[in-house]
Amino acid sequence: MATPPRAVFLDVDGTYLNDRGVVPQSAREAVIRARANGHLVFVCTGRSTAILPQHVLEAGFDGVIASAGGYVEIDGEVLARHTVPIEYLRLVVEYFDARAVDYFFEANSGLYGSGNALSRVREMLYGARPDGSVLAAVGTGLSTILEAFVLDADLIRDDIAKISILSSAVPIEEIRAEFAGIFDLVPATVSRFGPNSGEMSLRGVHKAKGIEVVLEHLGLDRSDTIAFGDGFNDLEMLEFVRVGVAMGNAPARVIDAADHVTDSPDADGIWNGFRAHGLL
Repeated sequence: MATPPRAVFLDVDGTYLNDRGVVPQSAREAVIRARANGHLVFVCTGRSTAILPQHVLEAGFDGVIASAGGYVEIDGEVLARHTVPIEYLRLVVEYFDARAVDYFFEANSGLYGSGNALSRVREMLYGARPDGSVLAAVGTGLSTILEAFVLDADLIRDDIAKISILSSAVPIEEIRAEFAGIFDLVPATVSRFGPNSGEMSLRGVHKAKGIEVVLEHLGLDRSDTIAFGDGFNDLEMLEFVRVGVAMGNAPARVIDAADHVTDSPDADGIWNGFRAHGLL
């Protein structure tokens, strides 16, 4: 018996991409096969569209939820766009600069970083003195992050959707408490950024909110939804959809929030998960 059409939401880093920023061939084929079977497949990522490379999208998707729910687009139509008010950005700059915390602001137009942000990100991705093998191992899914930095630009802008913190010497819990009520803060979803990095989104803006926008726009039912993710910014998504699937590389808290667990990206996690849930 054929499976009824469903709406599938895919996280990118650590889910559709492996930890080197590469799309496993099996994941790409799973998306193509699922869509050929009549299912709708959406990117649902913490990344802004500025750092969402074409090779991620080339399998074909039915829409994009970006900036951890802060931006929703289907068929070229922008359905939702949440940006950080200017006064909040000024608070962030003042707080982080006074404590020598490196950070960057994320927008669809690019990434706008503090003085050391670009060099810090480069070192996190490639190491202090990368050789050819390291450079070859890191895929374009990660190098796109470096290419998106806009240098010598004003940080205080009206198009910022999210803020990334880089290996902060200030405890994440302390930063979370400082901005409670304004931002939600979760550990960084790019594993190479390390445990003391994080992502700040406007309070109440998360992937589940973006999914709600998609469902309402297309007249879809929540009972026909399934999502795949591996990071802390996937928690609301995995809990909201009918079936939440955690990747095998996800931390325990994310696995506990999911209904099922599949394999890691390089162990054909997306293909195996799609197959297990009748999408192929």
